[in-house]
Amino acid sequence: MTAENPTGPLGGHLDDDDFPAYTMGRAAEMLGTTQGFLRAIGEARLITPLRSAGGHRRYSRYQLRVAARARELVDQGTPIESACRIVILEDQLEEAQRINAEYRRAAESASSPPSG
Repeated sequence: MTAENPTGPLGGHLDDDDFPAYTMGRAAEMLGTTQGFLRAIGEARLITPLRSAGGHRRYSRYQLRVAARARELVDQGTPIESACRIVILEDQLEEAQRINAEYRRAAESASSPPSG
C-alpha cells in the first residue's frame, strides 16, 4: 500500500477529517454522551451525519469535534438549541476571520513593491 494508491478498508481516508468513520454508538462513547444527544444535535441541524448503505448514521472527526463543543456548552447549562446556534456562529466567525486574513495577505502582497 502506497500513499499514491491507498487500499484497505479506509481507502486512504485515515487522515481525512471529513470521512464518516464512526458509528453513532462509537461516536457517543468517544464523546462520553448518549446517542440521543447526537440525534438532538442532528435535529438542531448542527451536524448532519452521513448514512451507511444500511441507513446507519456515520460521523466524521470534524463532526465529533463540533459535537464535543456543543456538549461542553450543554454541560455548562446552555440549552441544546442555543448551544448548537453558538457553535454554528463560532464556526462562521472562524471562517470569516480566515477569509479576512487571506484578503489581507493578498492586499499586502499586491501593494508591496517588487523586490529586485
